[in-house]
Amino acid sequence: MARRSAPEVNAGSMADIAFLLLIFFLVTTTIEVDSGIASKLPPPLPEDTPPPPIKEKNIFQVIVNAENRLLVEEEDMDIKNLTNAAIAFLDNGGGTDPRNACTYCRGAKDPESSDNPKKAIISLVNDRQASYKMYLAVTNELVRAYATLRDREAKRLYNETFSSMTNRYSEWPATEKESPEYLELEERIKKVRELFPRNLSEAEPQNRE
Repeated sequence: MARRSAPEVNAGSMADIAFLLLIFFLVTTTIEVDSGIASKLPPPLPEDTPPPPIKEKNIFQVIVNAENRLLVEEEDMDIKNLTNAAIAFLDNGGGTDPRNACTYCRGAKDPESSDNPKKAIISLVNDRQASYKMYLAVTNELVRAYATLRDREAKRLYNETFSSMTNRYSEWPATEKESPEYLELEERIKKVRELFPRNLSEAEPQNRE
């Protein structure tokens, strides 16, 4: 009896199929990327530059410890209260000397708190064991405090929020950036930033008890 030959499988198109599958998975696969905070760093200072003198009352200390506990001015605080606490510090206007007085501040004018927004510094320190998620949440709350105060002053001076002004500025056509309107908007943004400069100091992560 003659042996029946097995049918051959045509593998000529297998390479094409594998290539198509590879493209499919490359297109459909999503890669998780950690979210971050856009921040412009100041230019480096010469090594022999002495630190400027800072009064202790002009420093608002925020600490995130290894257990992700939030300590503000050495006291426990819920993160939902952090923005309002930062606003109260930045907007305090406790300076009595004409050089330090803040005419646009609406805070409590507590002499034991910050003199004016230009001298007020928020110091953020994170423990090395603190989670990145907690770090982002705390930083977002502090940045929101500056944004809230800038919006208020922009609304008072120009009847437009600061966020709206910066959005218009970033979307301005490149061919019209020499126009008087663009230059005026640029100057307004600069003025509002000067009223509430983002003096947010982030120290190197530490191992804290």
